[in-house]
Amino acid sequence: MAGQVQQEPAYVLHRRPFRETSLLVDLLTLNHGKVGVVARGANSTRSALKAQLQPFQPLLVDWTGRADLKTLTHTDTRPGVQLGHGTALYSGFYLNEVLQKLLSPFDPVQELFAAYIEALDQLASADGDVEPVLRRFEMALAENLGYGFAWDEATDLGQAVQAGQRYCYDPQQGILATPAEHTRVRGLPGEALLALASGDLHSPEARRVAKQVMRSLTDFLLQGKPLNSRALFGGRSGST
Repeated sequence: MAGQVQQEPAYVLHRRPFRETSLLVDLLTLNHGKVGVVARGANSTRSALKAQLQPFQPLLVDWTGRADLKTLTHTDTRPGVQLGHGTALYSGFYLNEVLQKLLSPFDPVQELFAAYIEALDQLASADGDVEPVLRRFEMALAENLGYGFAWDEATDLGQAVQAGQRYCYDPQQGILATPAEHTRVRGLPGEALLALASGDLHSPEARRVAKQVMRSLTDFLLQGKPLNSRALFGGRSGST
């Protein structure tokens, strides 16, 4: 935890008021992972920081401090994408919330940082079809957190998944040929798992399986913490 950091690429994951005129901000950074900072005076009407510290805005930030909570000292904005309104925007809030709630502070996440930027770019041009973007990002997040798995391998048997067979999923074991007592995700068709192993998220069946599996893993990792961003989808078909 360096005492002073300059020109660190970052995005705002979450911000909230702090004392009278300041903000507490959770940042996703390239080299330091999730970092909490105090932006002093940023919640005052005269502060330019309040407009800069927005979700999905690429930043270069400076901070100082040796405690877990840093003090933001300077911010530069960079060109970024616009998520507009509706499904793309709600999906972006979902990405931010899972990162804020699941990442440990100060763990470097360079590959995940790149996956986040790619996801924002794809959401900005998704034309409402956000599911493939969300699933790929969730897979990248699972890999970063140590919960990655092979879609085409049944770990309990050490055998390749076969078309025409049904499988299960356990967050701690991956794909299974035989369910354990508490296995919740069952009846996964081998054809869909093989499609997902090849990166194919086009078919409705592959999308259904990917969503079911990744939601099970996300809920397992959250350990009962609610995701407020899911409520934003309301009466829509929902992608999270």
